[in-house]
Amino acid sequence: MGRMTFIVAVSALALVAAPAQARGLFGSHKAEAKPAATAVVDTAVADAAVAATQQALDEQRLADAGETLDRAMAAGLTDPRLVLLTGELYLQRGDYANAVNSFTAARAAPALLARASTGLGIAQSGLGRSPEAIAALREAVTADPSEWRAWNALGVEYDRQKNWSQAEAAYAEALKSPQAGAMVYNNRGYSRMLQGRNEEASADFVTALARDPGFAVARTNLRLSLAVRGDYDRATAASGAEDRAAVLNNAGFAAMMRGDLPQAKDLFEQAIATRGKFYGKAQENLELAEGLMAQKAAPVAPTGQP
Repeated sequence: MGRMTFIVAVSALALVAAPAQARGLFGSHKAEAKPAATAVVDTAVADAAVAATQQALDEQRLADAGETLDRAMAAGLTDPRLVLLTGELYLQRGDYANAVNSFTAARAAPALLARASTGLGIAQSGLGRSPEAIAALREAVTADPSEWRAWNALGVEYDRQKNWSQAEAAYAEALKSPQAGAMVYNNRGYSRMLQGRNEEASADFVTALARDPGFAVARTNLRLSLAVRGDYDRATAASGAEDRAAVLNNAGFAAMMRGDLPQAKDLFEQAIATRGKFYGKAQENLELAEGLMAQKAAPVAPTGQP
């Protein structure tokens, strides 16, 4: 089981900006006064660097984004927007600690407060610092109520607290933004599945897939929600050969959670047979299901005096 949280998963890429470089990039030194003409040129160069970096991040070209930031460093640019984008790059690389540093610095620019606080909250959440994450995310949506990423991240944090009403409200706010999409529907569906609202969860996963047919996490969650509802045929239908064993195992786990132990046993056995080689996870689940079945079938020993 899983959800798409905040960071888009990417393949391994070369690190493009070491943390020390990034800190040096954005002016730990005191900036010297420059002639007006030079400042205009620097602004134009910074605008171009910001646009190029943002486009590279949007397209998941992390190496290109890092190279652009490296060139900005070499040019001595100290624009706070580039500090913010350095945080976004760290965030997409999963380097939450350095993302926190960059977003904290970027929050000093009033125009960047909402976005920087959003990134800060997401990074704190990635580090497991829930109170700090919620504080930063609330600051973000106070500064700009249209910050859908902050609302989405708040929903995830409230889910972790099992604060279902707050989570539902946060996802609803996120979905008011036209920029919000498949990820938010998937996360709300996962939240609803945790609450046992499986029909509503399935509908959200279907919507997520309609918006992004290649969203593998949403497809896995949809199958899981169907299995939790006892619809095992639909949960395991039309799965590709390469992932069918995992689909069967997940459906078996859902059946076991429902207390449908014979069905769980059958699905785990199918998963093991489909894999065609040792499948440790399914084997462990099968043994657990068989153990639960044995306990259920065992006669209850009499207690007390005859």
